Amino acid sequence: MLGWGVDFLRAEMNRLLALLFHQGVLDEQFLQLQQLQDESSPNFVSEVITIYFSESEKLLRNLRMLLMDRELSDYKKMEIHLNQMMGSSSSIGAKRVRNVCVAFRAASEQSNHAGCLRALELLEHEYCYLKNKLHELFQIEQQRALASGVRYPAQHD
Repeated sequence: MLGWGVDFLRAEMNRLLALLFHQGVLDEQFLQLQQLQDESSPNFVSEVITIYFSESEKLLRNLRMLLMDRELSDYKKMEIHLNQMMGSSSSIGAKRVRNVCVAFRAASEQSNHAGCLRALELLEHEYCYLKNKLHELFQIEQQRALASGVRYPAQHD
């Protein structure tokens, strides 16, 4: 029965990953990130993703603040934040988040306040979807590890 649980959880992880790839949420960079994880660093991917989420939330807050005042919107600062978000999203394979950043940057380059607001809403939506799905993936991975007898340190959100 224990082996079946591990196999079931592995299948659930693969199903979720396949869905995220099919939806274009993730790209092959995420698989490359996973390949860097091994027994010596069993939490490598979740640690990298946790840092990504922490930094992304700061960038999203900064973008929101820059867009609060239509008259004082600093589009150059926005572009800097968007470039950071695009780079970090690319490095973890967050394809849809990266693509929204590209559109957001285009609106910012045109000083299009309404376009930037729409892009920010879409960016926050895509970011939340990614965060929820990766959280679900890491929970399944932890359950699989527990079922197989491997012990991982507790994750902190």
